[in-house]
Amino acid sequence: MSRVLDLLGFSVVCMVSTCAVAADNTGEGRSANRSADDEYSVSERNHWSFVERSNPLPPMFASESDRNWIRSPIDAFVLRQLRKTGLRPAPPADRRTLIRRIYFDLTGLPPTADAVQQFVQDDSPEAYENFVDELLTSPEYGERWGQHWLDVVRFAETEGFEYDRHHADAWRFRDYVVDAFNSDKPYNQFITEQLAGDELEFSPDDEIGRRTAQVAAGFHRLGPIRRNAGNPEVAFSRNEVLTEMTNIVGTTFLGLTLGCARCHDHMYDPIRQKDYYQLQAFMAATHDVEIPLADEQTRNRWQEKTKQVEAEIDRLTTAIETASEQDRSRLNEQLEKSRAQLPARLPALFSVKNDFSNRTAIHLLEAGDEFKKGIPVGMRTLGILSRAGESANPPDLSNPRLGLARWITNPTHPLPARVMVNRIWHYHFGRGIVSTVNDFGFNGDEPSHPELLDYLAERFVSNGWSVKSIHRLILLSNTYQQSSIHPAEHHAKTIDAQNRLLWRFRRRRLEAEEIRDAMLAVSNRLNRQIGGPGIMVPVEQEMIDLLYKPTQWQVTEDVTQHDRRSIYLVAKRNLRLPFLEVFDQPDLQTSCGTRVASTHAPQALEMLNGKLSNELASTFAERLRIEAGDDIADRIHLAFLITTGCPPTEQQETAAAEFLKAEPLHEFALAMFSLNGFLYVD
Repeated sequence: MSRVLDLLGFSVVCMVSTCAVAADNTGEGRSANRSADDEYSVSERNHWSFVERSNPLPPMFASESDRNWIRSPIDAFVLRQLRKTGLRPAPPADRRTLIRRIYFDLTGLPPTADAVQQFVQDDSPEAYENFVDELLTSPEYGERWGQHWLDVVRFAETEGFEYDRHHADAWRFRDYVVDAFNSDKPYNQFITEQLAGDELEFSPDDEIGRRTAQVAAGFHRLGPIRRNAGNPEVAFSRNEVLTEMTNIVGTTFLGLTLGCARCHDHMYDPIRQKDYYQLQAFMAATHDVEIPLADEQTRNRWQEKTKQVEAEIDRLTTAIETASEQDRSRLNEQLEKSRAQLPARLPALFSVKNDFSNRTAIHLLEAGDEFKKGIPVGMRTLGILSRAGESANPPDLSNPRLGLARWITNPTHPLPARVMVNRIWHYHFGRGIVSTVNDFGFNGDEPSHPELLDYLAERFVSNGWSVKSIHRLILLSNTYQQSSIHPAEHHAKTIDAQNRLLWRFRRRRLEAEEIRDAMLAVSNRLNRQIGGPGIMVPVEQEMIDLLYKPTQWQVTEDVTQHDRRSIYLVAKRNLRLPFLEVFDQPDLQTSCGTRVASTHAPQALEMLNGKLSNELASTFAERLRIEAGDDIADRIHLAFLITTGCPPTEQQETAAAEFLKAEPLHEFALAMFSLNGFLYVD
């Protein structure tokens, strides 16, 4: 046994350290097996996010008006905080506002004019609830909420840095995420598949399950990679890869800034440098792999054809070096033809696997420098969370990441459920109960409604880790259905300027992808095809010329694919589409838990002068001609219904009519894209 442990990079000392997880509830004592540098103070142990979750009961109210406002347990927790400050919630939003709000929240797309009219006219008590259920089962739901997750895990289909090499099969991870949200995959399973999908066991007849889990494990390959500066083909720094793997586990699932402990003990949180590398040890045997999907016969034919063409390319390349200038020009044409004959690469799964014979020995590194190795360490979960259901058994040496996943998904673990329900809350309300959604540590924000956070986390776990159950709980609350306008707004701002207590709904601007998708939708151009390889749309040649290899941007030939939803556009780290970038699309280098919503002049210029907006404005104008006919008033009325969900006010109708007397319909359609009613959700 000791020989096996030595082979895998463990020592008896490390194994004892792994097993030594006992601690008293006060944090004042210590296990006999725990060394001094594993001790934590009472204040460290008692930080709100590290203690066990409570299971609070919703508060009760004596006032009949208070009781009448409470539609959901959420409302009771929110109302209690409001009443402490003397604030009252805002009145309910009108039905046109509400349907537009839930459509964008759940699908990222605007409701059709018919859907708005149907909802406005349906006065049945179940109308709103039925719409919520309908949208939760729509395929567009997974695309919208899948994008949120891709932000967090910094999904991209290229490596970044100088060479930004393309991962041809990374799109399968994106599709896995979309499918997971649509199927309401239990969140604990979602975590496990991403951390250890390649280590899970499946029956021989469940090939789909096996492949799905292998794709999910591509999670470990999503970080940016810096290739050797002298030769991009040379392997990257193993230490940097392991760093990316470790940091994203902390950010995504635990809401902790683990990366701060790479070079030294964490400056704020009770995470020691030793904790960091012991957690990294779970990934020490993890290596990239492309799992072929074609059968062996097909692969053999592909290899033979590729060898033949490459041999001809090598022959022509050598000949060009010694040929005359005239002969070189003929030979170059042959070379291009030969390159065009290279067979398309065979499909594969973008995943990882364990290679224990090539396991990286994990050491404490002085200042994070891989060339300054300190003491060796083995696998161990974070000491400050050692009470979170950690097993007293040694880690599973054959499936190390599965052991890590089981620790994280233990129902009693204080962090993962809190972190996820807070993310869901953040995307619905524009601010999390904990505003620092990626940081639940000492330097992060404290929860505005701590009991509500634990109530939601408990419901999340008890309902089988169902994300959709949390959506439903939130969306059916009166807290969510408030208006964004409060009759006593000035007074409320003097008490709670940031609206942390939720005395009204927070207005928000659409995200970059939502704006593009909404413009495609109202123009009747949106291609709703789901899944598949990423799409490359036309961009300015000047942008392509800046790439390491201009051939890295090959525009998708099928022009109908250019109108796909933005989630299906190739996520290339070194080339973001100008339209999406100007509206604050994240840069894909690091985890983005919260998107910014800036306001600056280039946004207006993009909407007025941009190629995309003008092209879609022409299509939208044509739609207005066809559906509204020649009557100007009908065109104006329809344009407002389609873009804002509301008919124009008298003032808007008059201004639009005057505008159309002097300007073409295309310019009017373009102006509609810049309306606050189109770009913002109330």
